[in-house]
Amino acid sequence: MNISLPTNLILIATVLTLSASGAEPAAAPTAPTDVSLVSAAVPLAATSSSAAAPIPPPSSAPATPSQNVTVNLINRLVQRGLLPKEDADELIKQAENDAVVARAQAQADAESAAAQAVAQSQVQNGPDPVGANDDAVRVTYVPEVVKAQIRDQIKDEVMNQAREENWAQPRKLPAWVTRFRFMGDVRVRYEGDFFPSGNDNSGAFPNFNAINTGSPFDVTGTQFPSQLNVDKDRHRFRLRLRLGAEADLGNGFTVGLRIATGENNTPTSTNQSLGLANQAQGGNFSKYAIWLDRGYLKWEAGGEPGRDFSLTLGRFDNPFFRTSELTWDDDLGFDGVAMQGRYEVVRGLTPFAVAGAFPVFNTDFNFSSNQPAKFKSSDKYLYGGQIGAEWRINKDLSAKAAVAYYYFDDVAGKLSRPFIPLSASDQGNTDDTRPSFAQKGNSYMALRRIIPSPLNNFGASNQFQYFGLVTPFHELNVAGQIDYKHFEPIVATLYGEWTKNLAFDRSRADMLAVNNRTSGGTGAFDGGDNAWIAGLKLGSVSFQKLWDWNLGVNYRRIESDAVVDGFNDSDFGLGGTNLKGYTVFGNLALNQNVWLGLRWMSANQIAGPPFRADVLQFDVNGKF
Repeated sequence: MNISLPTNLILIATVLTLSASGAEPAAAPTAPTDVSLVSAAVPLAATSSSAAAPIPPPSSAPATPSQNVTVNLINRLVQRGLLPKEDADELIKQAENDAVVARAQAQADAESAAAQAVAQSQVQNGPDPVGANDDAVRVTYVPEVVKAQIRDQIKDEVMNQAREENWAQPRKLPAWVTRFRFMGDVRVRYEGDFFPSGNDNSGAFPNFNAINTGSPFDVTGTQFPSQLNVDKDRHRFRLRLRLGAEADLGNGFTVGLRIATGENNTPTSTNQSLGLANQAQGGNFSKYAIWLDRGYLKWEAGGEPGRDFSLTLGRFDNPFFRTSELTWDDDLGFDGVAMQGRYEVVRGLTPFAVAGAFPVFNTDFNFSSNQPAKFKSSDKYLYGGQIGAEWRINKDLSAKAAVAYYYFDDVAGKLSRPFIPLSASDQGNTDDTRPSFAQKGNSYMALRRIIPSPLNNFGASNQFQYFGLVTPFHELNVAGQIDYKHFEPIVATLYGEWTKNLAFDRSRADMLAVNNRTSGGTGAFDGGDNAWIAGLKLGSVSFQKLWDWNLGVNYRRIESDAVVDGFNDSDFGLGGTNLKGYTVFGNLALNQNVWLGLRWMSANQIAGPPFRADVLQFDVNGKF
């Protein structure tokens, strides 16, 4: 009996301790279940307090089982009469309260430990960035060595997969394929050509190009020669398609070619009017011709923006710097040889030079074709030279200017030896001095000196004529532009160009010209030898993205014999010289390779009978 008492006390003390700590005992200590052990507890309870109430008998109603072992153990003590019901309730309540306090203390200890860990991390890695989100997830510091190992592991896995799936190795192409570069563009255009009222449609505008490229015209006949349209509006849809390629031959050598559309072989346009039937092509959905537009061999040394030299042979782009189409149309190709060079002498200042020789016309090998004895050649050449400089004044301002001299050899018409043409097929010895292509505006003279005789009714019939240029052309040209790039990619460009024909002979024109007179060929000669243009452009120089744009305006005045009318702008005033007026234009990009263009040109005649032409062009352009 004396041994069992301490064991019971230990059991009750263990239950109370576990209840206070909120812990779940793994297993209750084994206690004797002898009745004497339980009864021995009664004197102990009685002697512990003089006021202690007697212990009630065991409860007949068992307590509801709990998930807490300590609570169940207290309830069992009550059932067996070892503990009063009131004391048991108080013990359970105290145990629950102690468990809440213990849980709160455990949570506080955990938060304190987390705070100490964060502080340690800040000491090692530095404080959090200013303004960092308090709710942000903090990632434990990873050493660089571990990062490198992770990268290497991922790289090895990717490369192994690439080798297995055979997409890491590029496909090998033949060497010759990598030497080629292809390029091309397409333009679809609506063009409206409008003639305001008041133009002279009485026969004052002969089409000298049509006369000179066909059979000679009998000036004594009763019919008008071929005439230019000056009074009926036209609406045209036009296509321009160009496809080219360049091939690197090594050691600085390049070969290039380009093919293009064109309703004829005019040098100033590659437009094909859709539905136009001429020269056995076009109309009723029939096919259109393709022309050789470029073909050249080029050698280049340096190849840097500030240091370069090139020599080009064949048919190639215009090698001369220009700011407009005042002298040369943009579509014009040059035949012959050209040398170009540039060298930056000081930072930001790069002089350049261009020189070349270009055959304009070569006499037919069998000229004259209907005579046994042939005529002397009338070959025509252009010799050109230009010097200029590019100056980068500062990061916002740059300028470029050049002076050129264009010497046309033997392009003026010459009077023939006196002869009597018996039919339109008979040729004069200077027939080849007439232009092989012309637009309009230059002053023209009759080439043939026809002897009056009974065979031609003493000059009253069979006066078959061709027409040549009255004056030689030795053109001095000055071109320049200033670019302001402070708001780049928006660039403002102010540009201008001036040309004067130093070989213009007014007295010769007064004597020989059959046009450009105040009264349609009978009044005083009214031509001139100067041309100039001034303009402003604003916007993107090149299109890089959707909605890039540019716009501009210019005004020009081109007197009759300032430049050769067969080589300058083919759109303003429907081409040629003897025109003045303005142009406004704008372009809008749909992406870097596709853009829309709109242009309005209004031109008036300078000399001779009244003539006015307005041209509207809307373009859809694409390139690659």
